[in-house]
Amino acid sequence: MGKSDKNDDASNYKKYGVPLYGAAWVPPAASSTIKSGSESSPVEPEPAASSASNYHIVLAGGGGEGRSGIPNALLVSAFDFTSNSLSDQPVGKIGTGSDLPYRIAVHPGGEGLICSLPKSCRWFDWDSTTSKDEHSLSLKSSEKVLEKLEDVGQQLALTFNNEGTLLAVGGEDGNLRVFKWPEMEITLDEANAHASVKDLDFSPDGNFLASVGSGPGRIWKVATETSIASLPKENDEIFGFCRFSRSGDSNPVLYVTAMRSKGGSIVKWETTSWKRISSTHIVRDPISAFNVSSDGKLLVV
Repeated sequence: MGKSDKNDDASNYKKYGVPLYGAAWVPPAASSTIKSGSESSPVEPEPAASSASNYHIVLAGGGGEGRSGIPNALLVSAFDFTSNSLSDQPVGKIGTGSDLPYRIAVHPGGEGLICSLPKSCRWFDWDSTTSKDEHSLSLKSSEKVLEKLEDVGQQLALTFNNEGTLLAVGGEDGNLRVFKWPEMEITLDEANAHASVKDLDFSPDGNFLASVGSGPGRIWKVATETSIASLPKENDEIFGFCRFSRSGDSNPVLYVTAMRSKGGSIVKWETTSWKRISSTHIVRDPISAFNVSSDGKLLVV
């Protein structure tokens, strides 16, 4: 959560005592899974119009390996759309010891989430807590061990496709891996996708995977497990994040953030020829996070 000198008292602005490095919305299906009493039971996601108290955000962060006194943890915060407010305190919390949780990816079907730690990735299941007769969503350690993501080094990017059937991870060492989920059968293992993988995103239809890191961006055809296009940089650009549009159009576009000496820009790419459409200067500051709203109408940096 960045500093602000105007909205520090706003109800949707909260500090939870730790530096935050990852954030994601929790799908309503997570609460349904807990209510069903079985993590493996197939349940239908709750409708979007369900009670505002059902919405949660999961956050990852901490003080790292040093003795700063700041714990490393995954936090769950409740969000009320009616009042546009975050809960004053996390409603759920699970510590990760000396390991800093750096990146997270929530499974879209509500199964749980995967978290990137300094050397490996861990899976966490949803849980519920009860306080003063109120039930809240939380997290718990899982018996599921991601053996193929043990001792692989720091993973800087994690993402599921929309259906939750594929998991893509990108490492600080430049290795890009795509797995079938939940089998963890590897379908793509590219040791030199980039010198370091910074961000990944599946297209809404699941046909493509975009990756950015040092050097040009790359487009991967999921079905053939091959790189089909390169997204070249211009001048002194440094690519940081990538997101496909979510508007439901038959021809989506790809947005890539780019840093130059004058600040941050958003570059738009066409997804048939993979040609650059435009570049729009946005801010003078570095861009440290980027996303597209679920309806595709908003971009946020």
